[in-house]
Amino acid sequence: MSDGFFVAELADDVRAGDVVTLVGREARHAAVVRRIRVGEVVTVTNGHGVGVSGAVADAAPERVGIVVESLLSEPKANPSITVVQALPKNDRAELAVDLMTEVGVDRIVPWQATRCVVRWTAERCEVGRDKWETVARESSKQARRLRFPVIAPVATTPDVIEAIRTTELALVMHEREVMPLHAGVMRGVQDCLIVIGPEGGLTDEEVVLFRRAGAATCSLGRTVLRTSTAGAVAITQVRTLWSAAIRRDER
Repeated sequence: MSDGFFVAELADDVRAGDVVTLVGREARHAAVVRRIRVGEVVTVTNGHGVGVSGAVADAAPERVGIVVESLLSEPKANPSITVVQALPKNDRAELAVDLMTEVGVDRIVPWQATRCVVRWTAERCEVGRDKWETVARESSKQARRLRFPVIAPVATTPDVIEAIRTTELALVMHEREVMPLHAGVMRGVQDCLIVIGPEGGLTDEEVVLFRRAGAATCSLGRTVLRTSTAGAVAITQVRTLWSAAIRRDER
């Protein structure tokens, strides 16, 4: 089966036998880049958890028709994970969003941290966010996710503090922390927020403010990770520990 494709208008009530049509960029990508052929089975999603699979009935650069054979759905993840990602440099930003999407992030919040080299001016905020959304969408299709991560507007440090206060479990990944994540903190958690600092690290003031707001500081391991990879590693650890906590409770 090929990579997935995106149709925003894919209805929740789509049925077997219906024809779903790719047009525009998705059609060109399918017919020209991926060289999809008639009879090949593909997946299509609206990015909100609804999808279908079916055989290609006709394929042209301007239109690809797919006959629905089976319905697909992807429930919301448990726990829901939001990552507050300090702004990396452009190529590193795309890598960060790509990796976090592949391992199952639900929401990404770009954060203008004190030590960020990149500065998003008012004019750049929408452009930067659009770029992150594009990367998240393409990575989701590659990973065959039916539910794409949400890219939030850029956040200030006060915004992050407020998010910490209103989240069930907030974890700040800190290179000077020695306490690792453990399964106990994940028990019963449905909503988790992870804060990833910039390449220059968090300032002491940021750490103090986040702790006062209720966040726990944690280590991701013995080595110091780049900001572009730390988010993906943190998500993987949280999901693994959450599963371990569930298994332990079921014994």
